[in-house]
Amino acid sequence: MSIAIITGSGGLIGAESVKFFSKKFDRIVGIDNNARQYFFGKTASVKSNINFLRRKIKNYKHIQIDIRNNNKIENIFKKYSDNIKFILHSAAQPSHDWAAREPFTDFSINALGTLNILENMRKYSPNAKLAYLSTNKVYGDRPNSLPLIEQSRRYELDKKHKYFKKGIDETMNIDNTKHSLFGASKLAADIYCQEYSKYFNLKIGVFRGSCLTGPLHKGAELHGFINYLIKAAKEKKKYYIFGYKGKQVRDNMHSEDVAHGLWQFYKTKNNSGVYNIGGGRRNSCSILEIIDTLKNKHDIVTKYQILKKNRSGDHIWYISDNSKFINMHKNWKIKRSLSNIISEIIKN
Repeated sequence: MSIAIITGSGGLIGAESVKFFSKKFDRIVGIDNNARQYFFGKTASVKSNINFLRRKIKNYKHIQIDIRNNNKIENIFKKYSDNIKFILHSAAQPSHDWAAREPFTDFSINALGTLNILENMRKYSPNAKLAYLSTNKVYGDRPNSLPLIEQSRRYELDKKHKYFKKGIDETMNIDNTKHSLFGASKLAADIYCQEYSKYFNLKIGVFRGSCLTGPLHKGAELHGFINYLIKAAKEKKKYYIFGYKGKQVRDNMHSEDVAHGLWQFYKTKNNSGVYNIGGGRRNSCSILEIIDTLKNKHDIVTKYQILKKNRSGDHIWYISDNSKFINMHKNWKIKRSLSNIISEIIKN
């Protein structure tokens, strides 16, 4: 029997991956305790995603436990051991601001929870392959030191800069920069994954995601900006923009494209390593540009207020360079455009 373990199975990437990988493995074991509701309130609950997976995915088994509980995590790995072929670790506390409210909780989930997964993989499923969903916040605010140019609706790089065409690659320095506490806890887990791969010769890929999005995302003010912005606009609620005049830029990738990429990672040999993954330049936008798109293409007017203070450690401009991953996984490409993503979220 082939089994895939997916932590954070009720979240955006977790739920999308359950749907996708249920056709590739005999059984999917999902781990999720709906901590997102604790982080961001009832409207951010992933209970509906979990219930959907339970109803629709016949080979899905849901286990509601906290990844910080090593005894219970160990019981799962003991039970399935060598039958575990793939592990997607996407469970996390995902917010800058929330991490500063409860640093111990943030670190225990993001860093120690990841260590529980890694150690039990090493002990019981050493032949499995693990994909860890990291974040571009491991680079801290280093991207803010780039020579950015302020334009009317976004910040941008000079066209001659090495990052202009393809975006930021994996060689960007992670030292001597403000990460935010969230970025620091995710970086600890990121490095632990790399170390377990090299020290114990385990097959592990680290995916430093930019803005990963899609209709399954339970957007909240502190996490999931496109989803929450569209939700606020449709419900005629005021959307607060934190600093940078609303011109901060992100690249965006649909969760289905992420799931397809993870499948290519699983199928390809000798590809452990670190990968930046995001929508790239083609799927990049500023907050103001999203607001313009909603008004001009979808007749949705957003009530918004631009606050002077930005989130500590937040990026002004970030676009992912996917070249390393694409070069090693020739059968993968981004299929969903930013326009497609926005339309799909609006309809959901």
